[in-house]
Amino acid sequence: MQAPRPQPYIPETPRFAEGADTPRDFLERCIEKIASLEPQIGAFVATDFEAARSEADASAERWKSGRQLSAIDGMPVGIKDVMETARMVTEQGSPLFEGWVGGRDCAAVVALREAGAVIIGKTVTTEFAATQPRGTRNPWDPERTPGGSSSGSAAAVAAGMAPAALGSQVIGSTIRPASYCGVHGYKPSVGGINRGGSFDGFSQSCTGVIAASLEDTWVTAREIAARAGGDAGYVGITGPMSLPPAAAPQAVAILETSGWSKATDEAKEALGDARRRLEEHGIRVVDRNGSASVAAVEDAITNAMDISMSINAWEGRWPLNTYSRDMDADKLSQAARDRLVEAEALSQEEFRDLLAERVRVRGVYAALAGEVDACVTLAAPAAAPVGLDWTGDPSFTVHTSLIGMPAVTLPVLADDGFPLGLQIIGFTDADASLMAAAGGIAALY
Repeated sequence: MQAPRPQPYIPETPRFAEGADTPRDFLERCIEKIASLEPQIGAFVATDFEAARSEADASAERWKSGRQLSAIDGMPVGIKDVMETARMVTEQGSPLFEGWVGGRDCAAVVALREAGAVIIGKTVTTEFAATQPRGTRNPWDPERTPGGSSSGSAAAVAAGMAPAALGSQVIGSTIRPASYCGVHGYKPSVGGINRGGSFDGFSQSCTGVIAASLEDTWVTAREIAARAGGDAGYVGITGPMSLPPAAAPQAVAILETSGWSKATDEAKEALGDARRRLEEHGIRVVDRNGSASVAAVEDAITNAMDISMSINAWEGRWPLNTYSRDMDADKLSQAARDRLVEAEALSQEEFRDLLAERVRVRGVYAALAGEVDACVTLAAPAAAPVGLDWTGDPSFTVHTSLIGMPAVTLPVLADDGFPLGLQIIGFTDADASLMAAAGGIAALY
């Protein structure tokens, strides 16, 4: 029997359509949470409450007159600090860019403004959305990491400072912090949200959403994609503007991934309990022991971390090389310097081979679509670890980045009394179907 999960904060989701709340009142509650909790948590790099209040008042008038711009009109949203904002700093978690303001909004922020969302502030990221933490603390326990690289976004939502925040993921940077902080996280199919003006140009990276509810994750992402589309060459997330109706999948695959050997006994037991719930509700569950297709996927993703880190190293050679040679190299972390050394040791031919292997792995995973509706696994090997010098183990998330598939984490599990996410993984450009399946599985808890 799992221990009850502590509930230090209860994230809210906006309910303006019912008329029982207003954007300004909701915003003021968020600001109160920031004022009281930010000194302990450190989720934000910058805030602009004056502008946010003006935006919330304009939204309130639109709702009052029935002229709201979207379902997220008036919703306070945090923006990960690798994404440009016209009037607030974009520091990328690096001393090299302290105080830097680019004077423009990134594509996702433009879309949020067009939808009437209220931009409340910039949330802390690790250095260049990579590995070096920047001090944000987990709202469940200030001695624990909130995960990364979307550290501030997950912590802000979990603490009730905002109902939604943008994140990004190239290894595990949306799903893992959402898991550690006990909130919902959504990484779309690769290319699903336009990354124009966002400093995360890796080919596996994807802008995502961390939010108080499954509905908020989908609606926020969908409203952005409807206005900004996807990355260059990608249509972007499609499907209904509202959350797809929950629909329990007919068949799922349980994936152990390379993270299984690192998972705690309680985390493994939690995934076993999830499997029993699925089977008790008539959902067919297969794993590597009973399905050759699942076994092939498990084998294909065994080296997902090594492949992904090497791809990222090559793709991140610039701008790290110019930061090191043309700027103040002393302001780079040792981790960044080590990545540059690794990048400069790779050859173009080696990068070509890495991409070919990624194509092969994606094909192996895609073949599962004929057998199951989704895959289910843990979002992390354990609850958030103690300590702020590490953002945690991404071995349960890196394969979704490698294969480019959409993933959702549901805050329904626990480890040692702290949150642990149940990760649901779909198939490329079938994000709406994934959301329906995630809703069906969430209903079992």
